[in-house]
Amino acid sequence: MLGLIKPLQQLRNRTPLGWLQLSHDKGRMVVAVAGIAFADVLMFMQLGFQNALFSSNTRLHQTLQTDIVLIHPQARNLINLSSFPRRRLYQAMNVPGVKSAEPLYVKIGNWKNPETRRETSIMVVGFNPDRPAFALPEVNQNLNSIKLPDTVLFDRASRGNYQAAIAQINQGKSVKTEVDRRTINISGLFTIGASFAADGILMTSDQNYLRLFPRQNATSVNAGLIQLQPGADPVEVQQVLKAYLSSDVKVLTKQEFIEFERNYWANNTAIGFIFNLGVAMGFVVGVIIVYQVLSTDVSDHMAEYATFKAMGYRNIYLLGIVFEEAIILSVLGFLPGVGVSVGLYHLTRNATNLPLYMTIMRAVTVLILNMVMCSISGTIATRKLQAADPADIF
Repeated sequence: MLGLIKPLQQLRNRTPLGWLQLSHDKGRMVVAVAGIAFADVLMFMQLGFQNALFSSNTRLHQTLQTDIVLIHPQARNLINLSSFPRRRLYQAMNVPGVKSAEPLYVKIGNWKNPETRRETSIMVVGFNPDRPAFALPEVNQNLNSIKLPDTVLFDRASRGNYQAAIAQINQGKSVKTEVDRRTINISGLFTIGASFAADGILMTSDQNYLRLFPRQNATSVNAGLIQLQPGADPVEVQQVLKAYLSSDVKVLTKQEFIEFERNYWANNTAIGFIFNLGVAMGFVVGVIIVYQVLSTDVSDHMAEYATFKAMGYRNIYLLGIVFEEAIILSVLGFLPGVGVSVGLYHLTRNATNLPLYMTIMRAVTVLILNMVMCSISGTIATRKLQAADPADIF
């Protein structure tokens, strides 16, 4: 304990040369802090968009009431599932531990906004209303209504202007519009939210889905939702299903299905790469900005550093001053960076309906990146200082 107290006392009594040098030229310090804040905002936005990409495209998966999901081996993601024979669901029912096996249909349709009459894309989901497929109370309360021909439920958190239509539905009235040139009635609402894949979601019965998309073969499905008997082990049943079913289906647990979607957006699309590149660019920009500030500061005070060397101070002491400046800039730049990012998250969330929120984990991640960024800059900036010879300067 005594061995720890002495270094702490020395640190407390140490003259804060790093802070004194930075605060001596307040204009330069403000510019440096602004530059670091800009780099932090860039990293915050890219990480936020990346998280929104994964979160928005897996929200529907999270609400599925299923233990195991069957998909086609060539499926790429939720809106590109391909199809496999419906009889695989009947075969799955023969496996011990399986309680039910129901079809799920998913397709992107051409949707006409009931207010503006403009066409856009929307995700249409069809399922058996006698077997609720989603843990969404608003959907499950309206299962009888979607049994009616050409009747659907609409996601109130869809991207676009739907205030008047939503108000009319809330009053108990239905709203008419079109999907793929077929007239439909919107009888109820639920909430999931827009994603990078679609502006919104419609839910309806499997029979209505087949009416909307007559080219879909009734003997094939896009996915199979397998619910297990109480006490059944999903992993064990998954292995049995893999051995029992044909190779034209892929058997995933619910969590694997979520990871399947996440991996698609992270590794198989340009947008996932772009967000990672944006974080890297923000990091590089911050390194360059901090290096320029610290390098200029070292050059301007080279005579003072040479004096310290002549007095017997070692390089490690002088490097500590530069690293002190780097950490101070890191913290000062991080604080406004967080504040600006929270505001931009709010604006983006309101404009796009994407789940963009500041999290403690993301703040800590950027703070660590920030400190690493400034430490790298300090390391580069001190190379000239280490090579300096007091005799050369004087």
